[in-house]
Amino acid sequence: MDSAPENERSAPPGGTDYAQVQQSAEFGELRSAFRSFAFPLTVGFIAWYLLYVLLSNYAGGFMATKVVGNINIAFVLGLAQFLTTFLIAWWYSRHAAAKLDPKGEAIKNRLDGEA
Repeated sequence: MDSAPENERSAPPGGTDYAQVQQSAEFGELRSAFRSFAFPLTVGFIAWYLLYVLLSNYAGGFMATKVVGNINIAFVLGLAQFLTTFLIAWWYSRHAAAKLDPKGEAIKNRLDGEA
């Protein structure tokens, strides 16, 4: 049976109060930098994917239009889905290296200094 009161919070063994870190301005900036990049790209990619699916289902004639030889618009847009995925992953890695990693490292260094 646990003898500690339910409303009392105990700090982890290192002594760092992570709830306090989460409420800090530094962490808020990190979270904001992540969200301002990730959410719009996620919404944009999902919209692009749904457009492809809807065109495939309801615009068969358009998607069957030949571009070059036996290559049609559906094939080109399907390949563009893969290209878009890789471009977003590359773009995110650059964004994380430039904006997120330094902020995260600063928070980590501050926490390591307190321990």
